[in-house]
Amino acid sequence: MARTWQTVGVILGVLASGGCGAPPVRGSPSMPMPASQPAAYQGASPPATPAEDPSRPGLGTEFGERRDSRVTQVSFERADPSTPFAQAVFWYNDQVGADAMTRSDRSRRDAPASASLVSGGLVVSLVSERGLTLPGLVSEGRVYAIGEASSRYGIRIQNRTQARFEVVASVDGLDVIKGTKATPRNDGYVLEPGTTFTIEGFRTSDREVAAFRFGSVRGSYASRSGEGDRNVGVIGVLFFNERGSQPVYTPEEVERRKDADPFPGRYSVPPPR
Repeated sequence: MARTWQTVGVILGVLASGGCGAPPVRGSPSMPMPASQPAAYQGASPPATPAEDPSRPGLGTEFGERRDSRVTQVSFERADPSTPFAQAVFWYNDQVGADAMTRSDRSRRDAPASASLVSGGLVVSLVSERGLTLPGLVSEGRVYAIGEASSRYGIRIQNRTQARFEVVASVDGLDVIKGTKATPRNDGYVLEPGTTFTIEGFRTSDREVAAFRFGSVRGSYASRSGEGDRNVGVIGVLFFNERGSQPVYTPEEVERRKDADPFPGRYSVPPPR
């Protein structure tokens, strides 16, 4: 029997970039929405703990000020519980750091920090607090976003299709809902057809998030939370299909279609007369 995933939706309000949808957060059917930080962090900023490497330069994402982000309940069942059908990944840093990371690529080019998926049906962008797409670079197939210390940012997701999807996002290797090590099996937001919403921070309750703010690696939430700073500087967004909403193409079916022969009779023995 297929598992039915319960979801909890977040109404994020109207941003400078325009209206948004009501993206839900998936949770266990028998449990309330998961907390985004360990119990010690509830109601307060995470405690300061030593970074793994206090000398690391560049940007990390801090646990910022609280922002209103309320939740509602919906239902969602993944077509495949652990395998996303699409993903977007961004590496980020300040200008000096982005230049250092892409210096060896002479073909690098300036480009906004945005990714278009499934023929433009889904668009993921890193945006400023004013709703403007952050500047960036494209180098060796990677998108690098350029941020500034102390500035707030968000992960804007546009669904231009008629289907809905579950979105699991991570910042610096941490799940944006649970605040723990990110994995594709974590709870996610449900993106309704034809809507746009922005993930503004790490979830702290069913009413609030802690804003994403660029800061130092040492001051990043990942470093201070005890998970370490190994994955500071990367943002990931995974998309999952809803069961029954559209066909699910397994690797076997994909290969079978690729191997289809347009003239299979060419190798057949002619029938007897």
